[in-house]
Amino acid sequence: MEATKRERSPEPGKRYTYADYYSWNDGKRYELIDGSAYLMEPGPTMTHQGISWQLCKLIGNFLDGKPGIAFHAPFDLRLNAYASDDTVLQPDLMVFLERTKLTEAGAVGAPDMVIEILSPSTAGRDRVKKFNQYLRAGVREYWIVDPVEKTVVANILENGAYVGKTYHKTDEAPIFVLEGCVIKLTEVFESV
Repeated sequence: MEATKRERSPEPGKRYTYADYYSWNDGKRYELIDGSAYLMEPGPTMTHQGISWQLCKLIGNFLDGKPGIAFHAPFDLRLNAYASDDTVLQPDLMVFLERTKLTEAGAVGAPDMVIEILSPSTAGRDRVKKFNQYLRAGVREYWIVDPVEKTVVANILENGAYVGKTYHKTDEAPIFVLEGCVIKLTEVFESV
């Protein structure tokens, strides 16, 4: 008789590491921030997915034939490389100009750019907890996309701090880490 594998999932109030995260097998998606587990939404909305797809397509097309690669969720991002790490994130999109930080299991180290698309259950985490994680790790550009307000806040790392600029749905938003790449936000927000 074959032994069944015991289902593992995080318990509220406990602190965890990457090794713990990797052992969870309850079929749900989590993020781990400073040792605390956060259950990901059951599934993103159509609007969220449309924005994500459009941004990934536009950035991917720009990168075609150039160094660099874009990834979209779900794809683990460990900002450090140790099994005792207590943070594993699932950004909506990531851009790496070099592939040295990529493994089959996910990314290890700071991407050059991260994009998070807000949803009601993650907006606070994206604007505060993840913002601080990306800042500490040295992510050079962090976009926060608001599908309701149809805005993008582009946070550019300068002298150890993020300097934010807000773009609206009719603006063109340059990507700092991808010289020459400009995103027409009407193509992003009106595609859904």
